[in-house]
Amino acid sequence: MRTGEPLPAVGEVLASLATGLWHWDTATGLVTVDAEAARLLGLPRHETVLTEAQTRARLHPVDWNEITGVIQLAVAESTLAEVRIRIMDDQGRVVRVVRSRSKPSFDPVRKAYELIGTLQEVTEPTPGTPAGRTAVTGDWRRSREAFLLDAGRALAEARSTEEVLRVAAALSMPGFSPDGLAVFGVEGDRLTIIGHHGQQPGDESPFTQMSLHTDYPAAEVVRTGRAVYLSSPEQYKERYPLTWPMAAQFGRHSWAFLPLTVAGRTMGAWMAAFAYPVAFTPDERSVLTTVARMLAQALTRAGAAETQRELTDGLQRSMLPTLGPEIPGMTLAARYIPTGGGLQVGGDWYDMIPLPRGRFALVIGDVQGHDVRAAGLMGQLRIAVRAYAAEGHRPDAVLSRASGFFHGLAATDGGGAGAGSDPRFATCLYIEVDPVTGVLETARAGHLDPAIRMADGTVLVRATAGGLPLGIDPDADYPTTRLGLEPGEALMLCTDGLLETGGHDLDTGWRRVRKTLETHEGDLEELADALVQAVHGPSSHHTTGPLADRREDDIAVLLLCRQGAGGCGPDAAVVPARQPVRRSMLTVAQAEPERIAAARQQLRELLHDWTCEDQVDSAVLLVSETLTNVLVHTDADALLVAEVTGAPGERRLRIEVSDTGDDLPHLRSPGELASSGRGLVLIELLAETWGVAPRGKGKSIWFELSEPDTP
Repeated sequence: MRTGEPLPAVGEVLASLATGLWHWDTATGLVTVDAEAARLLGLPRHETVLTEAQTRARLHPVDWNEITGVIQLAVAESTLAEVRIRIMDDQGRVVRVVRSRSKPSFDPVRKAYELIGTLQEVTEPTPGTPAGRTAVTGDWRRSREAFLLDAGRALAEARSTEEVLRVAAALSMPGFSPDGLAVFGVEGDRLTIIGHHGQQPGDESPFTQMSLHTDYPAAEVVRTGRAVYLSSPEQYKERYPLTWPMAAQFGRHSWAFLPLTVAGRTMGAWMAAFAYPVAFTPDERSVLTTVARMLAQALTRAGAAETQRELTDGLQRSMLPTLGPEIPGMTLAARYIPTGGGLQVGGDWYDMIPLPRGRFALVIGDVQGHDVRAAGLMGQLRIAVRAYAAEGHRPDAVLSRASGFFHGLAATDGGGAGAGSDPRFATCLYIEVDPVTGVLETARAGHLDPAIRMADGTVLVRATAGGLPLGIDPDADYPTTRLGLEPGEALMLCTDGLLETGGHDLDTGWRRVRKTLETHEGDLEELADALVQAVHGPSSHHTTGPLADRREDDIAVLLLCRQGAGGCGPDAAVVPARQPVRRSMLTVAQAEPERIAAARQQLRELLHDWTCEDQVDSAVLLVSETLTNVLVHTDADALLVAEVTGAPGERRLRIEVSDTGDDLPHLRSPGELASSGRGLVLIELLAETWGVAPRGKGKSIWFELSEPDTP
């Protein structure tokens, strides 16, 4: 061909390259091939028009099925449809292999595909060679495997029926994605619609509460357990003439109804509807069947989980009390967060029990375990504690009786301490409150000590005497400790879940909670929310503890505030939230010398922001000396009162230790080898001022320290 001459026709060029041209319109069902394409198909070499059946007879059956999927996938992805096709003769033998390349398009008006493509003979590559691994756009089998893996993972991660339906609606099947879905359930002898997608709200009304004996595909699927495939509206109308008018309004062209079967039982049906004709080839049916199985399992898991959550959450919350009527001068708040063991149920509880003469009791506890048995034991124990308190018993007697009750209850329920294969115990903190004086009478059974936030924001863990957890020893004793709650101070009781959530131990968890207690401004309800948010909110992810693999636990929090100058009562808006006064009291009995260590720790917490560490060490040393002197030189108990007054930088610490002994201490000059007599010498050296004051019965030793302006 010379320059300037007109280009030859496309057909001539393709024929010279041994490439045939073909055209396929699924609306008419006709395939037009030119002479070269006819030759490649094993037909006489001239242009001809074939039906789909005639064309299909010339191709390998497996390749015809793959052509259908590749075309639909190419339309969905806007890519070329390329596939290798084996041409068969009349005896069913492969005579050649051709490669077909086409650009398919879909006409939404006619609901049909139209393709114009080429055919070219290729040499069949040797398996395992690079040529044998030639990539084919829209590889059906590879796309199907990837789709099923993604679908299985997404459905396995769904935790509720709503999530399962959302995942099912978002599935993009390789080459034949449905545009309408419906999931049918069964209630008695009727179909119900669990969920649907691709229809307008209200369109499902004619299909709800449909009898299983109705002439409807989903009903037949549930009755027989066999899938129903309808490739055309004509096929639907012919098989189900009574219900066809209800389906015709949606304008779909193909439908697949598959059983949702779990453990051999058909629990419902899944409908996938298509806006274009689908042949439902064996490959397509295999994909739909696999998705239906995964969908049935996901729905079963989600339904069981939802039923379990509803049951256990209702059980747990029905056992938790309300906080009762308002108490003059007091404010209460509580929170319960079930998080442990995968069940929304556990052994944590709290209670507020009205008592005679205007008093009331606060109780918080934790039965070992995170199961229904723990919740059942918790409910019975809570009732028993209320009963013993209502009889008028003191805190120590209430816990002693409750321990005996729980020991017998756990033993008969399947295992007690020392008997049975599943021993259970319970921790508990019982506090009797006098709202008029703010006096707290506490008894503790293996539970965490209470914490008090003072009016100036200082938070102290108040050491209390305690005994064994309930249920271990039916004859256990529980000594009581008296605390005082000043106006504006708040008391916090909690279970260990509040401290240990997020992989924390008791030490690191307490530091996290203490920071929230000290810095929060607001009423008691807001403080309760802030405590839960500190361990469950977004900020908690940045303060994970050292025990990252620790199992999460339930959380119970109970807050009590004595209204006043602390910002938790009804006058919080007009009273300053922080007052420069803090006070701590502690009793050390003759039989409890170990509480001297608790007194030292409590004093350090009281002075946690004191500017001079040397003064803190001095104060701790002097407190230890004065308490030890009382226990060694008298037969009485010691009462420690520590008070800090003033603004930061100019505060004054006053510590007073009282006892009922008659002998007044006096300053001595002990010899070098003396074993005692140095207590007052140390006070003289380290305290700014000190003194000994006689009381009506007994005496007190006091000393004071002033905070320096700078560290």
